[in-house]
Amino acid sequence: MSEPSLRDRIEHYYATVPLLFAEAEEFGLFRLFVRKGPGAPYYGGPYYARPVSAGPATVTAADIARVRARQRELGVPEAFEWLAEVTPSLRACIEAAGLPVTERPLMALDPRHPLPPQSLPEGVTIRALAADDPALAAVLALPELVFGAEGTAVGSTGRAELAVEAERLTADGTVAAIRPTLRAGRKTLVAAFAPDGTPLAAGHYHPASGTTEIGGIGTLPNARRQGFGAAIAVALAAHARDHGVNTVFLVYADDAVARIYARLGFRRAGTTLLIANQPARGQ
Repeated sequence: MSEPSLRDRIEHYYATVPLLFAEAEEFGLFRLFVRKGPGAPYYGGPYYARPVSAGPATVTAADIARVRARQRELGVPEAFEWLAEVTPSLRACIEAAGLPVTERPLMALDPRHPLPPQSLPEGVTIRALAADDPALAAVLALPELVFGAEGTAVGSTGRAELAVEAERLTADGTVAAIRPTLRAGRKTLVAAFAPDGTPLAAGHYHPASGTTEIGGIGTLPNARRQGFGAAIAVALAAHARDHGVNTVFLVYADDAVARIYARLGFRRAGTTLLIANQPARGQ
């Protein structure tokens, strides 16, 4: 029996890893991932739908309408995501339903490629976080500040704003909800820390069947342009490899960022299609 191709491994990952965090509801040729419980850490962020298989059957307008109706019933965004090369006909069907589609290229890391060492400012350290790490709340707070100020330009947001967001996530139960997922190994968080313990950048991955997507990589706005993004990507990939993951891939939206990943050894591997402006798959 031949080994599954890279594309097959990525497709299998996308079809199965959300089931660690969500229940699946079937609507014709679509599977909608629905969060298991309030506050449960969910790989997909939004309740998104994807094709059940890449077989010869054709998605119908009725299938799409049923998924959208269920998403509206749940009070969540109308979100779909799939691999362009696996289900190429779906884009026209989704667009015919009035939903705009956007592209996010994929890059994968050659499993034989040695990860290049990354230099960091003096005193900065990188580590994976345990479930009881005292910095967990602050690390989980980073994405809200990072992706609320998109781009790579240095900004003013820093420690004060991070502390406020960390308090909010502690109070609303987000931090407590993620601890069991970290303990179970279904999620790994890696962060770079200033000498005083302030998290400066972070990213995560969710492994499944020897494959993982690394994502959520971002740097606190006032700490940008110091190489933290590349360092986090390398640390995530190295950690995943050390824990039995052979296929490491990511999705990018910015060509400048893609050039950074290319220097680390990532190569183009396909295209993810999704609804324009749907919420990103986050923490």
